[in-house]
Amino acid sequence: MAGARLADGVRGPFHGRMRPCVAVAGPGEASEREVELARQVGVLLARRGAVVVCGGLGGAMEACARGVTSAGGTVVGLLPGRDRAAGNPHLSLAVATGLGELRNGLLVNTCDALVAVGGGWGTLSEVALALRAGKPVALLESWALPDAPSATGGPHGPVEAATPAEAVEAVLPSARVT
Repeated sequence: MAGARLADGVRGPFHGRMRPCVAVAGPGEASEREVELARQVGVLLARRGAVVVCGGLGGAMEACARGVTSAGGTVVGLLPGRDRAAGNPHLSLAVATGLGELRNGLLVNTCDALVAVGGGWGTLSEVALALRAGKPVALLESWALPDAPSATGGPHGPVEAATPAEAVEAVLPSARVT
């Protein structure tokens, strides 16, 4: 079934009701720079019509959610615990997974593409899982993985982006709604 035009060439099923879903990964304890970059990524993704999924807590996750909300978009937080109230106040929907760090796999399986902003070990695990799944990944002042191909042999290795706009452009046209 052919989908309607979604965002710059991204097409999906269900008569266009499905929008691309882009995960934004980043540290819970983020620097001021990481906070600003994550906020800008959120704004840009919302303006392009993507649904954003993140870890739902503070730091870069909260900044991204704030950006998405300020631009009128939808942002879903996948929380590590069982309390939806633990999510940041900018989420459109907080999902209490009860999975702890294992929620990183849920986040990657939910998204069509991933943007990493800065980050620590949790961000690296999300990047690795996304690459293994063959999903488009943009690294914005994040882990340097210059020779890392997609583990599935797919066309997507990580793209090192210099700006939030480059990061969004690197993943959104390649994202396929699945």
